[in-house]
Amino acid sequence: MRWRPRALPLEPVAVVGLGAVARALGARAARADDATLGAWSGVAGPDVLVLLGDAASLPWVEGVVYLGKDPLAPGLLLPCALEPEVAVSLLEHALLAGQGDSPLAVLPAAGQLVPVGAAQRVVRASLMAWLAPAEEKV
Repeated sequence: MRWRPRALPLEPVAVVGLGAVARALGARAARADDATLGAWSGVAGPDVLVLLGDAASLPWVEGVVYLGKDPLAPGLLLPCALEPEVAVSLLEHALLAGQGDSPLAVLPAAGQLVPVGAAQRVVRASLMAWLAPAEEKV
């Protein structure tokens, strides 16, 4: 599927990092004060970190992608600056078929979908454990 620049960017509701960018995003998030950290929810995997929250509070590091909600596809978090060349409502229908109501973060550059329905409040101890090197987790 092809994507094009959006005429009007979406308001950010999430930020995502993959690979080394995810680690840098996690490290940046860990430096946030407790009130800011507690206002975010998130999901993480081995090479992905998605933080959801108020646009003004979301952290930035080089390489992250900000995601927003298009009113025509509320079940998807889409890159704020891009839109699909197909109708976004059709894209939502196709991507959520068989997925239930779980919102999906759509990452076109990486060709990935990240379910965000299980996002939980960010807790510093959990974030630090996720950031710890793999050998320390064993």
